[in-house]
Amino acid sequence: MFRLPVADRIGRQFARFAGADQGNIAVIFAIALVPLLSFVGAAVDYSRAVQARTSMQAALDSTALMLSKDLSSGTITTSQISTQAQAYFNALFTANNAVPTVSVAATYTASTSMGSTIQVTGSGTYTTSFMKIAGFPTLDIGTTSTSAWGMVRMRVAMVLDVTGSMADDGKMPAMQTAAKNLVDQLSALAKSDGDVYISVVPFSKDVNAGSSNYAQSWIDWSDWDAANGTCSNNNYSKQSSCVSAGRTWTPKNHNTWNGCITDRNQDYDIKNTTPTSANSSTLFPAEQYSYCNSGSSAYIQPIMPLSYDWASLKTLIGSLAPTGNTNQGIGLAWGWMTLSTGAPMNAPAKDANYTYKDAIVLLSDGLNTQNRWYSNASQIDARQKKLCDSAKAANITVYTVQVNTGGDPTSSVLQYCASSTDKFYLVTSASQTVSVFKDIGTSLSKLRVAR
Repeated sequence: MFRLPVADRIGRQFARFAGADQGNIAVIFAIALVPLLSFVGAAVDYSRAVQARTSMQAALDSTALMLSKDLSSGTITTSQISTQAQAYFNALFTANNAVPTVSVAATYTASTSMGSTIQVTGSGTYTTSFMKIAGFPTLDIGTTSTSAWGMVRMRVAMVLDVTGSMADDGKMPAMQTAAKNLVDQLSALAKSDGDVYISVVPFSKDVNAGSSNYAQSWIDWSDWDAANGTCSNNNYSKQSSCVSAGRTWTPKNHNTWNGCITDRNQDYDIKNTTPTSANSSTLFPAEQYSYCNSGSSAYIQPIMPLSYDWASLKTLIGSLAPTGNTNQGIGLAWGWMTLSTGAPMNAPAKDANYTYKDAIVLLSDGLNTQNRWYSNASQIDARQKKLCDSAKAANITVYTVQVNTGGDPTSSVLQYCASSTDKFYLVTSASQTVSVFKDIGTSLSKLRVAR
């Protein structure tokens, strides 16, 4: 049999293979598979490295906070910070399988003018699974966290519900214990007078601004004068009927006022505008609300402005008694006023060399029932929501607590007023109030973390 030379046979077979198109897709796929797998592998490695860095950042943030607390409290010395930093980090780092060894360094800087800082730096190496094929066996990852303290001052208004329903289910004594504990917790953060201020605003339908303030120019006496006085004819007990009858109405002396204040004129009820006698709507209307009579066994205690007299603050809290209807809005409004410089509460001026954290902690056990204008919750809530918008826009951090032991609906207005969802607390047992206030205190006391 005639056969072509070997060289010719090979040449012809190669020509047939080159001209065939049945296997081209498989060949192309095989050629493309290597870079495709490299890209996928690189993405996997990079994603894992990013996750490890995120975990590293969280651990460094917590490490910086704990170190700053240890240093400020004297638990450790500056010579111990690096060792303590590594120990804290090792206990907190959750991605140690991906990055088995992370080197942590801490640097402390003390300054009387700019505050003290600790900078914690972490660096480690992630061993790749796929990128090593392309010549990248490892990826270096690192990040830093800085904790600063000493230049942040805190002012907190505790706005506390003292309405009649607080007498039920042990709510009043639980609130008193929780509020006193919060005073202790926050006062411990103060290294010098003025670092922390606290005010206490007891509220029901009204607040008690203190009867000794009867001569102050920020009080609006128009409604009080009309309701409290005598007519030249004893048959008339109201100013309107007395004057209509052609008689003379004589208001009582203002020193007989019991200290109660009701809501300001709208829209000043949702603002913290400093009152001025040139605009009567900015003034605070006096009212002879019976629950402010100090001679009664249970009455609304007067507001205590910002103070660092911790013993007096706790004494006031211990004297609170349940009485009256619920108007959360007026409590919140006056809590905000205590944080404001100028009349009526005259908060101390803020030092430009410091950063200030202002907060309101509002506790109430029920739904709104009465204010100056309304006796239904929806209308009162609508005003309160506007007030909360104004306060939060002024960088006031608002914490709200609903003590709901009676199966009321969850308060939508308290949820709305909280600065964020984690700052609203629903308490279903009075005993929970203490732990909730402790949690709020922890939140308030967290030092600033910067990256």
